[in-house]
Amino acid sequence: MKIQLFGTKKCHKTAYYKVFLETRNLHYVFLDVENNEENDTKLRNLYENKKLNFPTITIDSKKLRNPSDSALQKWIDKTKR
Repeated sequence: MKIQLFGTKKCHKTAYYKVFLETRNLHYVFLDVENNEENDTKLRNLYENKKLNFPTITIDSKKLRNPSDSALQKWIDKTKR
């Protein structure tokens, strides 16, 4: 399972998802879209409108924008199987 978290260091929701993933001992990659142009472009390319929609979490090929805890946990559990 490959988890990526697109966001910014200043964003409280991004910080929330970091804690969510860390407390479940899940390995993830944080992709800062504010200080890294490549990450900014990667995130924009996930959306047809090319907007900077963060926080966005990708789990393998699944894209979740600002998901609820239950929706995020559902996809984590589904991917673990």
